[in-house]
This record gives sequence, C-alpha cells and structure tokens, in this order.
Amino acid sequence: MALRQILCFGDSLTWGWVPVPEGTPTTRYAAEQRWPGVMARCLGDSYRVIEEGLSARTTSIADPNDARLDGSAYLPTALASHLPLDLVIVMLGTNDAKSAYRRTPHDIALGMARLIGQVKSSAGGVGTAYPAPQMLVVAPPPLGHIPGPWLAAQFGDAAPKIASLPAHYEALAKARGVEFLDAGRHVVTQGLDGVHFTPENNEALGQAIATKVKALLDGVD
Repeated sequence: MALRQILCFGDSLTWGWVPVPEGTPTTRYAAEQRWPGVMARCLGDSYRVIEEGLSARTTSIADPNDARLDGSAYLPTALASHLPLDLVIVMLGTNDAKSAYRRTPHDIALGMARLIGQVKSSAGGVGTAYPAPQMLVVAPPPLGHIPGPWLAAQFGDAAPKIASLPAHYEALAKARGVEFLDAGRHVVTQGLDGVHFTPENNEALGQAIATKVKALLDGVD
C-alpha cells in the first residue's frame, strides 16, 4: 500500500503551544506530544503526517500587524509544496474570534469556506498531475478560564463565538462535501492559560482524529 500523506493546517493548538498563566512567552511541546504526533503514532507507519501549525493563525484575516497570520494567504502554497496529499485537516477559528477582528461566527465560517475552496481547487499543484486531497474540517474546542489580563482582553467576547462554531462548521462541511469533527466532543482547553492544550488534551485529540482518519481513508471504524 502506498504511503498515505496527511497535512495538518492550524494555529497554536496544532503548533504545540505550551500554556503559561501569563499567556507568553512560551515554548513548544515535543513533536510526539503534539496532537499531530499523537495521531501519527496511532495511525502507524503507513501514514506520513505533515505539520503546518502557526501560532495566532486565522482562517482568512489580513492582520495589520502581522501578514503571516492569514491562513488563506499561505494554504495554497502549503498544498502545492506537499502534494501528493490524501487528506488535509484544518483546525482554525479560535483566533478569528478575537475581539479586535470583530467577526461573527458566520464570518468565521466564511473564512473556513475559503480554505475549503482552496483545498478543492488544489489539484495539479505546480506542474504536476496530482488530484485534490480530501478534507477534514475540525471545529476548535471551547475556551476555558483565561487568567492572564492581556490574553483575556484579546479573547474578551470570543467564548460564545467559539462555542457556536461547531454548528456553523458542520453545516458548512455538509454543504461543501467535506468531512467534519467537533474537537469539543473530545477535549477542552485545560491549559493554564485557558486557551491551549495540556499534554493530556493533545493525546485525547490526536487519538480521536486518528480514529476519524482511519474511518475516512481505510474504512475502519
């Protein structure tokens, strides 16, 4: 069987941010502790998992202070760079809910819709004949209590927006013909900062997504 390749595209939850009460500065979990690493372990040697996580990444917002954060500006390049791909997993939306961006849950879902369109139109890459990969949209889990005043200010009105994203993303995924998983059914953000994962959260999510991937790509329940 050919090696199955999976691209994980996300923000700090995918990058492996180690939560600290103040929010920053921080470090990164080891590769095997991050949820993509956990998923890779669960899937086994017939899969190759590629990480594309960036802290503070959004679905499609052109941040005036940091041009690197617009996920839609980078995803097409990432796709072309890593083809051939069997599956693209996207977990974004937490940062879109920050107060400064003033996005509604529907606005955030529209950002995810743009990413879905980019994955679906990625066939061919740059001078190749590879087909577009399948896609799994993952709704991020709800926020916990945020003790750090600066981080709390950034996410001032974000909690209800993020809590409503699963319903928006599930409807979007059904309409666009892609797969969906609600991370909040498997984990909560139990990190000290109220936003990020503990090692146990990473382990639980990696296992849950691995189960979904096996069902999707191998037909294994």
